[in-house]
Amino acid sequence: MQTQSPNKIHYGWHIVWSGLLCIFACLGLGRFALGMLLPAMGENLNLTYSQMGLIGTVNFVGYLVSVLACGPVAKKFGYRKVIFTALMSIGLSMILIGKTKALWLILVLYCLTGMGSGAANVPMMALASAWFSPKKRGLGTGFMVIGSGFAILLSGKLIPFINQSGGAEGWRMSWQILGGITVLVSLICGLVLRNSPKSMGLLPFGQRESLDPTISKQKKPITMKAIAHIGAIYFLFGYTYVIYATFIVTSLIQDRGFSESTAGNFWSWVGLLSIASGPIFGGLSDKIGRKASLIIVFSIQATAYLLAALTLPTPFIYISIGCYGIVAWSIPSIMAALVADFAGPEKTAHVFGLITFIFALGQIAGPAIAGSLAEHSQSFSSSFFMAAIFALFAAVLSATLSPPPAN
Repeated sequence: MQTQSPNKIHYGWHIVWSGLLCIFACLGLGRFALGMLLPAMGENLNLTYSQMGLIGTVNFVGYLVSVLACGPVAKKFGYRKVIFTALMSIGLSMILIGKTKALWLILVLYCLTGMGSGAANVPMMALASAWFSPKKRGLGTGFMVIGSGFAILLSGKLIPFINQSGGAEGWRMSWQILGGITVLVSLICGLVLRNSPKSMGLLPFGQRESLDPTISKQKKPITMKAIAHIGAIYFLFGYTYVIYATFIVTSLIQDRGFSESTAGNFWSWVGLLSIASGPIFGGLSDKIGRKASLIIVFSIQATAYLLAALTLPTPFIYISIGCYGIVAWSIPSIMAALVADFAGPEKTAHVFGLITFIFALGQIAGPAIAGSLAEHSQSFSSSFFMAAIFALFAAVLSATLSPPPAN
């Protein structure tokens, strides 16, 4: 097996740029664009707040269902086919949402979008981990996760323009254009992705020579204790980061008196700063270790939440936004590399699917509990304080991680 000519780009980097497009489409457009689409959509269809919330909920339900099943399915049919099919289903379901008027059908279609998001995201992260050696995994997955940041920037600029151009039903055109982009991404991924370096006679990027097969067979399987430990850390990330993402703009408007446009400008900085988060901290985890990197990231996130909770002058809000943005997508990239370190390339998709399910539970629980706290206290400060405490707890759990079994 060969490493590839020094004069050529290792094929693992083609996996990365196509994976970036995959994350851009399956999470960035399939999930994070919803907040930009809902206001005009709700007004045109006369939806209540609860109905609008239900649209987001069914997407999470679809995501939860798929992340548990996608690992075994990807192992049976191959990463390439599963990711292509998942992305195509996201694109087509989004196009159909733009054409329907019945709420029940929108709910069914957006649940399918959520299923596609999970079925594309988890195998893609696992596939990238398989294409990079343990000392390069964080860097490879780190570049991929910035796709979400690009999607936030695109949707923030493109959707208002399309909605305004299309009038009252401009939101329909937005859904269809985003769906069309996702279909195009599915075709690109179908052409570019490969199931493993071995299928092309290559070694993972950064690996100098083939491992002794007898050593590989002696690698201990990941224990349920390790899965539970990693899953708990990922749950706390899902629980805390989504509280900030959900309520920071509302907090700036209601608690601090900022205008909607000013608060929106604050949030746009998150999308911009987040583009650097994956490569910086994913690469850092390759150099100083996953444990140390997780501790640093969660400490920075706790700082962001604490500054948002305290009544401090406006410059501290900039610091809070900066802290949140610069580490926004770093945890998923580190987690994908960490799981591959523990489970090995063959079982990464299955284990990453399990911890992503746990992570998604945190995403559901976080906003619900934080919203109840804010309603009771008439301020979001208590919610951000809670997020800061939980982020610090995640840092402590990260500090107690055992080293992965030797390759």
